[in-house]
Amino acid sequence: MLGFATSQNGHAAMNRLDFDGQVAVISGGATGIGLAVAQRLKASGGQVSLWDRDASALEQAAVTLGQGVDVRKVDVADANGIAAAAQATAAALGRIDALVCSAGITGPNTTTWEYPVDAWRQVMDINLNGVFHCNRAVVPLMLARNYGRIVNIASVAGKEGNPNASAYSASKAAVIGLTKSLGKELAKSGVRVNCVTPAAVKTAIFDQMTQQHIDFMLSKIPLGRFGTVEEIAALVAWLCTADCSFSTGAVFDLSGGRATY
Repeated sequence: MLGFATSQNGHAAMNRLDFDGQVAVISGGATGIGLAVAQRLKASGGQVSLWDRDASALEQAAVTLGQGVDVRKVDVADANGIAAAAQATAAALGRIDALVCSAGITGPNTTTWEYPVDAWRQVMDINLNGVFHCNRAVVPLMLARNYGRIVNIASVAGKEGNPNASAYSASKAAVIGLTKSLGKELAKSGVRVNCVTPAAVKTAIFDQMTQQHIDFMLSKIPLGRFGTVEEIAALVAWLCTADCSFSTGAVFDLSGGRATY
């Protein structure tokens, strides 16, 4: 039986999930939540393929994760590049059992009527279209084996709408809608599709935000602290396993008590 230790944050130390011999693709996998998920799944017996547009971060992630990690430099906004990456990954690793869509950007913190049009398009291209491209490319490979797990990283901002973050909030709300639609479409198959809605988690993405916006997000969390990437990875990794068999098109909160529905 597995034992549990308690960390400084009050959550259980990492326990081993059953991901033996399975393969996971993680977009935005070179840093932050994506890398934490990769670490968790690899520690649970799986192989991981990291998709990211940052070549140097991919190289460092491969060193961090150790032997046997597949890395692919790809931009999630590039539909053709993602389609090619899916085929290449399946050929190299034998199959794709799980997909975690973690690539994302915040965009600028400003009012909607002052939001730069080009920045709006960029946020949508990565946060929404990128998730669509990855889901679209991987689903046929999963259907061919009648098995798969897809986890899209949304945000509590997609449920509540953060002021001065309209593009980010709208893109994450759309990810929730996409997840629900795809989950229903695949419900008669062996493929499960879910999303998670974290409150703010302190990663390098904070570098894209104003301090005022960071303080606002913290003020909304009843636990009084930001989440950790390890806490997000714990739930995401479980959603990638065969144990997650009866949830699909679902939204799982990771908000430190912030979410109200």
